[in-house]
Amino acid sequence: MSSNDFLDRSRGPRIDLTTALAKDDDVLVIGLLTPANGDSGTAEGASSPTLVTGEDLVDDETAEALAAGLHALGATGAAGEVHRLPAPSSLPVRLVLAVGLGGADAVTDDGIRQAAGNAVRALDGAGTVVLTLAAAGEDPQAALAAAAEGAYLGGYRFDEFRSAKSAPATSAPAAVSLLVPAKTKEAKARLAQAVITAEAVALARDFVNTPPNVLCPAEFAERARAAGAAAGLDVEVLDEQALADGGYGGIVGVGQGSSRPPRLVRLSHRPAKPAASVALVGKGITFDTGGISIKPAANMDQMTSDMGGAAAVVATVIAAARLNLPVAVTATVPMAENMPSATAQRPGDVLTQYGGITVEVLNTDAEGRLILADAIVRACEDEPDYLIDTATLTGAQMVALGTRTPGVMGTTEFRDRVAALSQQVGENGWPMPMPPELRADLNSRVADLANVTNNRWGGMLAAATFLKEFVADGVAWAHVDVAGPAFNTSAPWGYTAKGGTGVPVRTMIAVLQDIAEHG
Repeated sequence: MSSNDFLDRSRGPRIDLTTALAKDDDVLVIGLLTPANGDSGTAEGASSPTLVTGEDLVDDETAEALAAGLHALGATGAAGEVHRLPAPSSLPVRLVLAVGLGGADAVTDDGIRQAAGNAVRALDGAGTVVLTLAAAGEDPQAALAAAAEGAYLGGYRFDEFRSAKSAPATSAPAAVSLLVPAKTKEAKARLAQAVITAEAVALARDFVNTPPNVLCPAEFAERARAAGAAAGLDVEVLDEQALADGGYGGIVGVGQGSSRPPRLVRLSHRPAKPAASVALVGKGITFDTGGISIKPAANMDQMTSDMGGAAAVVATVIAAARLNLPVAVTATVPMAENMPSATAQRPGDVLTQYGGITVEVLNTDAEGRLILADAIVRACEDEPDYLIDTATLTGAQMVALGTRTPGVMGTTEFRDRVAALSQQVGENGWPMPMPPELRADLNSRVADLANVTNNRWGGMLAAATFLKEFVADGVAWAHVDVAGPAFNTSAPWGYTAKGGTGVPVRTMIAVLQDIAEHG
């Protein structure tokens, strides 16, 4: 797939607004809320879930018919439930799909997002789908945005490398309409923002899902360059010679074991009167064998995701431009392939990072922090107000927080701000400390720093402590470790497909929007 084909690829269904069902609509998606204690339900006396159908969409007779059908199917309204039933003759659709939202007092925007994703994932082969889920939220505009994001991402598919032999017989719905009382200017604006956000997440997913024999550093850099240029960003790409000449010892050292040399890409969104400046840095290891400190063979294929941080920051700066955010944003993206060979760096080598700090490489599988260090120093030369770096950095993140919860470290106030916004958008980042006593464990016998500690304790926190050494004084900084959350190795759920997830794109977009509003 060429760079142009990559840019032109459809990544999700078309999302629009509607105020009523039309005769050519195919499926109506309604929400179900679990019944409150004591609610009376069907004639048999069992409690039944409450239907969320939108204002005046169905009459009482139709609602009763739907409720009876759902009762027969055993529907409870629990989050994650999906039930299909033939549409009553009073509706101009062939099928009704009911998705659980949980209890009425516990419905969140992300619950709506998850339900919309569940619905669209269940509707391969459907035509036009009408979603009523925005009616379940307390804030109609926030609920509309959540439903749009969930529907788009639930419809995401990555089939670029399937031949006709294994290509799916059906595809995700081509169009999803969100039922709203009126197509107001505010509703249209929130929909447009939500679609841009979802498209950014899907772009990051595509980068991660593209196999490493295709997405080598040079190809990743070219696709990032093309996508950035199409969005109107200023783009700079440093090749291996420019990196060597510029003193980027971390990127060069990690990449020197591969026949496919490293790159550094810088993408800048520069509005006329920015409210603040933000630097984004993302780890772009296009494949990680561990180098000389080679990884076990089991599950090494998952290391195609080791550029998930880079994918996220590329997608985020493109979204910033498309949203026309009044914040200056520059993504500095180091890209390398970590391979063992006669030219690979060895345990015991000493690198001189960009900016002059020397690092003893005790473990070549702790390579992400080496390329991030170069990029962080370069990003800080722009004197940003804020810096966010993100990476699939440590297995310790999953040990501490599991596979769905990013760890957020950094300067206290900004760390907490990033984590809170991450939780608001459903990516659920959690603030973590950087205990000062960990710094001594990074002392080297021969250099300024070692790239790992001499013990296995607090590995995620120690990695952040290493990165802190390269962050300029006075910069509000957050480090987001997404080793588990960036790549879903289990079955799809909600709006999350198997493979690349796009985490933490929505977190970073939310932070940029918050900075644009509050500074």
